Amino acid sequence: MNRLFKFVLKVASSPKINMEEDYPKVRKLQRILAPKPKKGYIIFDQKIYSEDRSHDIPVRVFYPKEQLHQDALLFFHGGGWVIGDIETYTNACTNMADLTGRVVYSVDYRLAPEHPYPAGLDDCYRVAEVLLTHLELSGLKDVSQLTLIGDSAGGNLAAAVSLLLRDRGQLVPAKQILLYPVTYWDHTEDSPFESIRTNGYDYGLTSKKVEEYMTLYVPEGCDRENPYIAPLMARDLSGQPDTLVITAEFDPLRDEGEAYGAALQKAGNKVKIHRINGSVHGFIVYPKFVHSVVEAYQQINAFLNGEQEEGTGEEK
Repeated sequence: MNRLFKFVLKVASSPKINMEEDYPKVRKLQRILAPKPKKGYIIFDQKIYSEDRSHDIPVRVFYPKEQLHQDALLFFHGGGWVIGDIETYTNACTNMADLTGRVVYSVDYRLAPEHPYPAGLDDCYRVAEVLLTHLELSGLKDVSQLTLIGDSAGGNLAAAVSLLLRDRGQLVPAKQILLYPVTYWDHTEDSPFESIRTNGYDYGLTSKKVEEYMTLYVPEGCDRENPYIAPLMARDLSGQPDTLVITAEFDPLRDEGEAYGAALQKAGNKVKIHRINGSVHGFIVYPKFVHSVVEAYQQINAFLNGEQEEGTGEEK
């Protein structure tokens, strides 16, 4: 790993940053630093009513410069359920549209702590349900053409939405892509996952930050082991979409993401697990020429194009 990059990560890992207190400042800084949308891309802002009509859920639609495929991606952004939004992920979504040749729908779900669990999940579920049952809104011809995709907390939300759709008897997408997802509820030293201890201090996202995010997201008295909060705790993982799990070597969430992929596979689902070596958490927002982004989209495109039907096992 590049020495300068490693130094920057170490600074970002400072224990002085307390997300429970500093999240408003982090949000403000993110918005200041968020680049403007790239020229030459078609972007539309739309809204979907919440089920109880109490609020609108913003959805930003990104069209690739060259649309190579008729299917689409429904994206849930990361940020520990606390930070991140449509603006801070706009460049990542234009890259996603461009590098896959597919339309991307990005959901601006409500954030904790102002809107703790299950608010963000409810918003993501609502958008997925609407797009899957009203194909005319997206121009899709079949539910198999919509793939759920999310990174970090967004990967957690994608997994939870798939579980909720099945449990509520709704249509379930044919595919989901989980990028370094949160799948477990404990990120302290008591975690069963070794990557929490080996990668939890010096690589940007720390185990301490994950715990702080979880504290903000999950209200006091709520069961963290709820499978819609920690999908790995689900007793039944059958009937889930074909899944691509992508993890990063130096990510504290690496092991739980791979464990979720293995659990899905054990339950009879088609799963591909791919670890990107030399990479850290959050790489999907990096410029599209960075090796981790290039490698990730090689895997994503092969998965979306059905080129990995036989290779459903682990690859690390």
